[in-house]
Parts: sequence; structure tokens; C-alpha cells
Amino acid sequence: MGRQARFPLGAGVTLEALDRDPHPVLARLREQEPVSWVPALGGWLVTRHDLALAAMRDASRFTLDDPRFSTAQVIGPSMLSLDGAQHARHRAPFVGPFRAAAVRERFAAAAAAQAQQLVGALAAAGSAELRRSFAGPMAASIITRALGLDGDEVDSVLAWYEAIVASVTSITAGQGATAEGELAFAGLQERLEAVLDRGRESSLLAAAAADCSLSREQIVSNASVMLFGGIETTEGMIANAVLHLLMAPPQLERVRHSPQLLDAAIDESLRLEPAAAVIDRYATADTELGGASVAAGDLVRISISAANRDPAVFADPDVFALTRANHRRHLAFAQGPHVCVGVHLARLETRAALRALLQMLPELRLDPERPAEVRGRVFRKPPRLQILWS
Repeated sequence: MGRQARFPLGAGVTLEALDRDPHPVLARLREQEPVSWVPALGGWLVTRHDLALAAMRDASRFTLDDPRFSTAQVIGPSMLSLDGAQHARHRAPFVGPFRAAAVRERFAAAAAAQAQQLVGALAAAGSAELRRSFAGPMAASIITRALGLDGDEVDSVLAWYEAIVASVTSITAGQGATAEGELAFAGLQERLEAVLDRGRESSLLAAAAADCSLSREQIVSNASVMLFGGIETTEGMIANAVLHLLMAPPQLERVRHSPQLLDAAIDESLRLEPAAAVIDRYATADTELGGASVAAGDLVRISISAANRDPAVFADPDVFALTRANHRRHLAFAQGPHVCVGVHLARLETRAALRALLQMLPELRLDPERPAEVRGRVFRKPPRLQILWS
């Protein structure tokens, strides 16, 4: 019996469903085919929390170190695309500078000031599209500062980032890397090497470079990973958290009056809509996962979105609940050797962003004339987040 016949639910999954509203489809798969062959994805889809966790933690069976991995084709080998000893070597120089205490010391004041400045520039208007005017610039400005670039380079950083993302997307669609992506990475590489030459002490890049185990080229590739994560996923974190709070006015009021609930709100938002909805692995050998026979070389896509709504772990998993006791069991930052190295910086930025919005914009609410919805197969966030305030 062929794979499609053995996994009929997976055979019926469409890319449109995964883009627009994947949660009903993912719930059916999780219950009946927790590791399912999905022809639309050209690989397996893992939807159960325990199986997702097992696959992420076992790099010996499920690896990222594969020539098909699209990001590595654009920026070169990095901590994102390597496993084993090589992965550890690429990751190690960035671990110390990105620990919670180091991030707090370097960026807490800057993140608060940047959030207040961005909100202040919007305040008089009474309305805004928040993803492009606030969440994106907030994320880009902080990671730009972290890498030792200048504040007036945010627009250049965003342009490089968008071209690199477009090139990665083109590879994923089978169309190969773009010339614009190559030029963008060359421009970013030149600029980051200038930062290394200057040795700016406040830069996390310079701190990582103090560990001389990596070449300059390798440092730049890993810095590019930090840039990608620092913009794409942090922008999504901020936008999704705002949307979840504004969709639940009673919860919003609780957070307004009890700011200590901000972290719970961020984690619940990450659980419901992780900014990175799926992560890819490749099977290193014939193996078994959740009753499915996975062949060597098969693409194995782990659905963070589905794992985060597994009712075996989270009661009432589709509900935004600030009092959920185990919300930090979500997998939004992955697990295992590839757990997100920038998790503390992303949390700090999102916390600063939400605090500024709630303190500075009275009666913040969604624009009923332009409703927002979260979209995306891989990176999920509202394409537009139109809001109003008094």
C-alpha cells in the first residue's frame, strides 16, 4: 500500500489550508495520523507534542545538515544548518553574549527607549498598521544594534533581509537562489566584516568574535542567522501577541492592571501562534516515528503549531488563558540542540513593545473595518494589523 493510501488525511491536506487556518486540519492529523505523509509538503508532518519533542532532540536521526536546506544555500553553513560537533562549534561563541543577564544588561534600556520612541511617533494619529509601522521596525532596530550596526542602517538591514528571505523562498519553491539575494548577502557580509574590523565592544557580534574558533566568513553566516531570527520571528511575536490581547478584551484589561502578567500573555500567544510554525529535519537513516516508517533522506516537518495545541499537554488548547500553569511547555523556540539562541532577546523586545503600547495608547483596539488574521505556512503573523486608540 502506498504512502497516500496509508495516510488519507495527509493526502488531503492543501497548502491553502496550512496557510490560512491550519488548526482544524492539524487537530485531525494529531488525533488520527500524528506522523503523516503530506504530498503537498513533499514530506512527513509531525503534529503530536511528544513526537515533535523527540524528533527535535534526536539530531542523530533527524538532522538539519542536508544540502537541500535552503537557508544554508544562501548564507552558507551556520549553527542553523549544522549538527553534532560542527553545530556546537558554530553555536558556542554566541551562547554567552545571548544569555539572559547579558541581554538584559546590554539591551533592556535600549529596547524600552526604542519602543517608546516608535509609539510616540504614532500616538497623535489615532490609528496605525502596527506590523509595518511598529513590530517590524522594533525588531530590526534592536538586532541592528546587537550586531554593531548603526541606528540609521535599519532600512538597509530590512532591505537585505527581505532579499535574502525572498531567495530562500525561491529555493524552497524549486526555482533556485535569486541574484538579488546573492547581492544582498554580499552587502550584508561586507558591512558585518567592517563591524568586525572596528571591534565595537557593545556589539554581540564582537563578543562572539572574541572566541576565535570561527573564521570571519563563519561569523558572518551565523550573524546572518541572528539577523533573520531577530527580525522575522520577533516581528511575528510582537504582532501576534498584540492581536491575541486585542481579541480578548477581558484579558487585555487584566494585563493593563497587572503588568506582571505580560510574560504569561507572551507565552500564551507563542503557544497559540508560534511565529515559526514548522521546522524542517531530514531523516539520516530508515527509522520509525509515531508508527510511521520514515525512509533515509525523507523530509520531516515538525509542526510547532500543532504540538503547541496538543490537548494531551494543554487543557482547552484553543483558548488564550493567562492563568495556564504550564504555558511554558510550548515549543515555540524549539528544543534540543537547536533551541533558539536568541530567546532572551526576543522576549525582552516583545515585553518592551507591549508595555509601551499599553501604557502610551489609551483604549487600544482592533479596527473593525479592517479585521486582522494570522496567515502563513511557515512564518505566521497578520499581514496587516490595523489598530485604533483614543
